[in-house]
Amino acid sequence: MSDLPASSADPIEDPLLAGLNPPQREAVLTTEGPVLMLAGAGTGKTAALTARLAHLVRSRLAWPSEILCVTFTNKAAREMRNRVGQLIGPAVEGMPWLGTFHSIAAKMLRRHAELVGLQSNYTIIDTDDQLRLLKQLIQANDLDEKRFSARQLAGLIDRWKNKGLNPPDLDAVENESYANGRGQQFYQLYQDRLKALNACDFGDLLLHMLNIFRSHREVLEQYQQRFKYVLVDEYQDTNQVQYLWLRLLAQVRKNICVVGDDDQSIYSWRGAEVANILKFERDFPGAKVIRLEQNYRSTPEILAAASGLIRANSERLGKTLWTERHPGDKLRVIGVWDGPEEARRIGEEIERLEREGAPLTQVAILVRAQFQTRELEDRFITIGLNYRIIGGFRFYERAEIRDALAYLRLIAQPADDLAFERIYNTPKRGLGDKTLEKLHRFARVTGAPLARAAIEIADSDELPARARNTLLALMRDFARWRDLAGQASPAELVRTVLDESGYTAALQTERTAEAAGRLENLSELARAIEDYETLGDFLEHVSLVMDNDAADDAEKVTIMTIHAAKGLEFDHVFLPGWEEGVFPSQRALDEGGLSALEEERRLAYVAITRARRRCTILHAANRRIYGQWTSSIPSRFIAELPESHVQQETTLTGGASLWRAQWSEHSDPFADVARAQPSRVMTRGPGWQRAAARDYDPTPRRLAEPGRSAASFAAKPRSDVAVGARVFHDKFGYGTVAAQEGNKLEIDFESSGRKRVIDSFVRLAD
Repeated sequence: MSDLPASSADPIEDPLLAGLNPPQREAVLTTEGPVLMLAGAGTGKTAALTARLAHLVRSRLAWPSEILCVTFTNKAAREMRNRVGQLIGPAVEGMPWLGTFHSIAAKMLRRHAELVGLQSNYTIIDTDDQLRLLKQLIQANDLDEKRFSARQLAGLIDRWKNKGLNPPDLDAVENESYANGRGQQFYQLYQDRLKALNACDFGDLLLHMLNIFRSHREVLEQYQQRFKYVLVDEYQDTNQVQYLWLRLLAQVRKNICVVGDDDQSIYSWRGAEVANILKFERDFPGAKVIRLEQNYRSTPEILAAASGLIRANSERLGKTLWTERHPGDKLRVIGVWDGPEEARRIGEEIERLEREGAPLTQVAILVRAQFQTRELEDRFITIGLNYRIIGGFRFYERAEIRDALAYLRLIAQPADDLAFERIYNTPKRGLGDKTLEKLHRFARVTGAPLARAAIEIADSDELPARARNTLLALMRDFARWRDLAGQASPAELVRTVLDESGYTAALQTERTAEAAGRLENLSELARAIEDYETLGDFLEHVSLVMDNDAADDAEKVTIMTIHAAKGLEFDHVFLPGWEEGVFPSQRALDEGGLSALEEERRLAYVAITRARRRCTILHAANRRIYGQWTSSIPSRFIAELPESHVQQETTLTGGASLWRAQWSEHSDPFADVARAQPSRVMTRGPGWQRAAARDYDPTPRRLAEPGRSAASFAAKPRSDVAVGARVFHDKFGYGTVAAQEGNKLEIDFESSGRKRVIDSFVRLAD
């Protein structure tokens, strides 16, 4: 290593350390033994990690080939390599073990493939090949693929591999999670088939190497001796198999430095386990914990608000972010009446920022779920505000939305051949390419559209009986839907079509987070159609929206999910939809309980800390679902924000303070999920606005009905519910009112004991 300049005798003079603060320098210079670099949001962890890596090489503690440095993404690996190259020059080319978990595991597996029954030239299959292979196995074993889908099985296998489980390792619960106790069987069949094909999937790369390390000690010892130092980025995002793989490699030398933030662990849905970083000191006794707490991104107010929120979590190591930046604006919390007003308010705020000279590229809207973007997109199109969707498609470009629109287009215009081609076998009906080819040939000869050709050809012997019957059934469905289009509302029509076509059932069968998100998007589509009297009006609106795309070089507002925003930063951040059931997500709470609530809170922390100068949270009192209005309560996360760093600008006076008081009444925050139903459905009959606003005191400017004062909307107890009344609650069932205080009731429920609820969530028992 004579071509590398050695470090100065005085480490403070080392140019590698220039610009680093004391904890960062400590993280660079503490080279021996286990180190946990607990790096808060915006604290310069990448600079510290790259400087440490460069220091190990320049100080001649290790050859570049003796350092293992793993990241999660190819982008992160490229950035790391480039930054280290700027510090140590050409020596970075001698670092073959700097890369992603999967790329490094694949390199190892090429050398030892025969130990798991593969050849070194094995193929890594992608998701499409995996699904095709699983479908073949399902069909070969006479399993109903509609009921037990290949996509569901693929998700389960990926989860098992992330946990480091081989087929024999599955317990009874995991085995029962597919095909009534056949999970282990199909997992084993899949692994056997992969081996026969000399192939593996991405999950196998780490699992195979873990199996080799466990069963071939000499291979493990070879790598334990090779790697003098191990560095791991984003350690809070490691799953179980990655954790076990790393722990084995570092057990001998114990020179492992992991960098991460327990408060930013937000990927449990893809296998990440926050416990890995929390137990680092137990796994490596004597580990040194170095906290990077000086933030270079956000204002003191934003940091204080985020830190106050995350303190409510119990599963964390703890740190206090601070900054030398000048004070700025408090975090703003704005309460609005409904979803459309939320979109209007955000649009107005962004237009104001634009007039003040703020570039649109420094404005971001971060949502909890993709379906939230629809109202924002429609509003921005209306006012001519340029935007872009990051990490996904614009709402009307998403596959499930385009499928639903194709059904509607074909109902409105039977000659729409493009729409017919898109959905004639979506969801799967057993109609293949040969059937479509015959339809096209028949249509060309007769001059008829494909839908008409389908009816005609199904009345002949040109197709097998099964294909004929399927086509006829589909065409009968369309005839019935066209009749329905003249009688029902467009919203009722789209829900009927999605249900009767089997599209909804197909997504429900998948039982994946992706499928659940698609179902949410379809629900949002139904909400969008409610604003239009006819199907034709709505389809025309969609066409105009899709045609109204700004030039690629124009400045645009960024819209993305909070998950996709991790690692990014913007001057101005808007966070809409902070209501119970939306954020925290009710689906996440139902599936994950208290641990899911803590992850949702970490997600809120990540969202707030994306902002450099201003952060604005919005919540709506009402949202429309399936043609009916639901009243919502502000997210518990709003109540957990420190009041001294928050500026309330709600149009619903008393709303935030009311719910802050409600959340603080209970020592167990998760128990409130049961105590306070996040929403209730209200029909739009006479007085629906009064019912929706019962728990708020809205201002006259926006919410009072003509001829009615705002005071008439003030929160007050119901006159028809009194102590001793027998009532029914959707969550807790039947009970008797034991005490009443304002609009709060204490009820002795027959099956769940005494609970404290809001009177608007109960009704008198029949």
